[in-house]
Amino acid sequence: MATSCTAFQNTQRIARGTRDELATTLRAREEGVLVFDDTTGKVVDIDWRDNAPPPQASASPRKRGRPKLGVVPREVTLLPRHWDWLSAQPGGASAALRRLVDAARKADAPGDARRAAQDRAYNFMHAIAGDFPHFEQASRLLFAGDWQGLADVTANWPADLRAYLLELLETETAA
Repeated sequence: MATSCTAFQNTQRIARGTRDELATTLRAREEGVLVFDDTTGKVVDIDWRDNAPPPQASASPRKRGRPKLGVVPREVTLLPRHWDWLSAQPGGASAALRRLVDAARKADAPGDARRAAQDRAYNFMHAIAGDFPHFEQASRLLFAGDWQGLADVTANWPADLRAYLLELLETETAA
């Protein structure tokens, strides 16, 4: 699935779409354009050239695990007592670890979504508004979770920039 991006020229929002769509749409306006990934809030590179070569698919060697199921083997370092406990669990160590990770993800989901929204908003804010008035205060309010205070402090910032900043905070499920 292609990631949605938003393009700004100076502080004006000029377009939204996938990287490929924006490369085509904005080719004539490439100067002074910053494109942000809507999921991370980070600046992304766009290849503006008309004759950009298509990305090359690299043939990677066959990996261990069950790649068709999305299983990826990695190293985990635990103490012997942890391995003993895991091996005694129904389904073995891998099944027990999957259950533990799923339970932790479910329990931590609200906090994770909030942190992702804050990171996304900060990445954008830092890249485009780092030298704006009240940037430091806005950053403190952002990480304190004071969205209303952030909206108040940024009230005099350019409207498109401010609106996108607040959108990044509203889309906590985008992470």
